[in-house]
Amino acid sequence: MCGIFFSLAASNSVLPNEETCALLRGRGPDNYHAHTIQRKVIDTHLTSGASATIFLSFVSTLLSMRGDHVVPQPLVDATTGSVLCFNGDAWKIDGEPIDGNDAELIFSLLLKAVDRPTADSPEQQDSTGATQRVVDVVSSISGPFAFVFYDAINSRIFFTRDCLGRRSLLQGVDDKGNFKICSLCDSTSANHFSEVETDGIYMIDLEHAFDTPASGSAASFAIDSIHTLPWDQDQSHLRPRNPIPSMNRSLPDGSSAPSLTTETPVISALEQKLHQSLALRIQNVREPPTSPTGSRVKVAVLFSGGLDCSLLARLSHEILPEDETIDLLNVAFENPRVAAAAAKQGGAVGSVYESCPDRMTGRSAFAELQKVCPSRNWRFVAINIPYTETLAHRDTVKRLMRPHNTEMDLSIACALYFASRGQGQAYDSHPQEGSHEPTPYTTSARVLLSGLGADELFAGYSRHGVAFSRDGFAGLIEEINLDVSRLGKRNLGRDNRVIAHWGREARFPFLDEDFVSWVVQLPVWEKCGFGTTATELPSEAGIDSEKKALRLVALRLGMTSVAREKKRAIQFGSRTAKMEKGRVKGTDALS
Repeated sequence: MCGIFFSLAASNSVLPNEETCALLRGRGPDNYHAHTIQRKVIDTHLTSGASATIFLSFVSTLLSMRGDHVVPQPLVDATTGSVLCFNGDAWKIDGEPIDGNDAELIFSLLLKAVDRPTADSPEQQDSTGATQRVVDVVSSISGPFAFVFYDAINSRIFFTRDCLGRRSLLQGVDDKGNFKICSLCDSTSANHFSEVETDGIYMIDLEHAFDTPASGSAASFAIDSIHTLPWDQDQSHLRPRNPIPSMNRSLPDGSSAPSLTTETPVISALEQKLHQSLALRIQNVREPPTSPTGSRVKVAVLFSGGLDCSLLARLSHEILPEDETIDLLNVAFENPRVAAAAAKQGGAVGSVYESCPDRMTGRSAFAELQKVCPSRNWRFVAINIPYTETLAHRDTVKRLMRPHNTEMDLSIACALYFASRGQGQAYDSHPQEGSHEPTPYTTSARVLLSGLGADELFAGYSRHGVAFSRDGFAGLIEEINLDVSRLGKRNLGRDNRVIAHWGREARFPFLDEDFVSWVVQLPVWEKCGFGTTATELPSEAGIDSEKKALRLVALRLGMTSVAREKKRAIQFGSRTAKMEKGRVKGTDALS
């Protein structure tokens, strides 16, 4: 994973300010490098056709996770001068797993794509052909990514995020008319920056990138010079292929669907598909630097004790060697409003952390993992955040999550920020001899597993039940389709900026392209239990309809309590929501 900064200016090279450099280094602590270019272009706004100089600046910071050595970025081709800043994990190219460094491979494919194949090719025709070949390369990538690619041969910039938006990338024009792309906001103001949409690949023709006012004042970037090459499920001309197919909208025969049980074939297939997605993300992880507390753990789970994250932890046990500890990062906050309400009612307040809903479910799931997988050392990391510490870090969290700026954004971002810091009290299921007390601990894991995406794919929200009650299977399918179609518009960019601040990378097994494609093509009654015939198996009693397929996988794997856990939003489970008194809505803008 990397931090990316790119600027396009008409007067001088523009590099990120000191604050932004520090934040980019936090994302990529293994390497920092800048590369600047001056390029002559034909000024199309002048009738004389005179040339003008433009300045391109590239900065990359690196969190090295792949291959057997660190590959510094930006990647620069000595022959053509083309440049790539790549932030992502390309798990496959054209369906084939990648060995070695993914950024190097993608750069080589892009260089081949933009190279002019014959000396007598008409320039315009070959430029269009090069664009199509770039589109083909991007279409072949499976995995999360965001990148900026400078095609020096054809004088173009390409930038994009994957269609699910799993990596952060922002764009904007500053007060001086310079165009910037960055993994996070490059100023203390969010006014200039917006998320790069996940609508397609964006292209800038550098010959038409700046408007030059007749008065002779400084040229400014022409925002309409950005052209969109939109995602398309059919990958037509100059359109990258969207890997997510259309939703299966088939309806069951009759008023109810077949029963869904642990014996239904799709449940074992689902377990296998999720296992495959997870294995790509946790096998062959490079040994991380030792943490200040001596940790050498490679993989941790953002762990509320809920169904999705507990299922990932349980399946990780099937994949990783038994002698590798898996960290379970569980965050709980001191919420003064909740504590005051409890005291007012006259009850015993107890621990403000241990009474948090996510702490209680986390400890319960931790106990179940120890019971089901006794050979593994599970390390439950209790991350307790006093209210004073929340206040001390609040401005940093607000800075990282920009341009998002609501109370709900802050509540969710705070929970992810402190959870991914990974600093708390460690409880080992296999404690060292004579050591049964929790110890201060900071995880060394650079890979953090997240269960995000499961609710959208498997009807995990309460609104899915409402849709079924109102409009039956057709309404339920429409609601799920809406959720899946909006995955790329969700807040994954915000979450990436907050989590990556600690030099760690969140990975989302439920959002693997192959996994999502397989799930959306299932009939709806094989994802959830709404409208299905009730089972008479005692072992499956009390299984909710929401995400029933995943609950049955958990049941197959011995997680009987986890299979029955209710859905709970992170801001309420960890108690980051509504910390102060007063009527505050999640959609309210921060002051």
